[in-house]
Amino acid sequence: MKLISTAVLSAVILAGCNSSGCINNQNSIPLAGFYSYGTFASISVPGLTVGGVGAPGDSLIINNGNTSSVYLPFRAEQPETSFFFHYNQESIANDAFNDTLTFTYSSLPYFASEECGAMYRYVITDFTYTRHLIDSVGLLDSVITNVDRERIRIYFRTATEDEDEDDGNDENEDTEAPQPPTGDDNKQPEE
Repeated sequence: MKLISTAVLSAVILAGCNSSGCINNQNSIPLAGFYSYGTFASISVPGLTVGGVGAPGDSLIINNGNTSSVYLPFRAEQPETSFFFHYNQESIANDAFNDTLTFTYSSLPYFASEECGAMYRYVITDFTYTRHLIDSVGLLDSVITNVDRERIRIYFRTATEDEDEDDGNDENEDTEAPQPPTGDDNKQPEE
């Protein structure tokens, strides 16, 4: 009897010390990559500040950073989350040039496993954005899970080599102050 009790106790202890555990990411946070609208190449945006709009406490995700992607955490208790993009470059470091990206979604609780526990999956049903420096947004997958994969592509207006050269034409459309969109002009279809 003593031998059986020792064996059962050892099995319980070894099961409790299982090192496999949860190796997956336990959060469903969408990853957005940054791209040039002109070349469709991945880019790094210098001097970028990204934060949550209306989020409680410190909502800064990036503070004056140089980055080519950002994780955009959704609020599970809300059906919508908005993010602001502030550009700290000298000529556009004005709140008037800030862009806002808003996602509407459904939050679905999901039990992954005993080790990983429960988490949320999000199904994006709509998104809108302003078009100051952001030209367009592409949604690669509307279901956001804990798989660490780019689901959103943000295409920024960038200067090309031809635009950088002085051609003597001062009527370049891109040098004018951008105007905010009206209505659903800023909504892009899912890809």
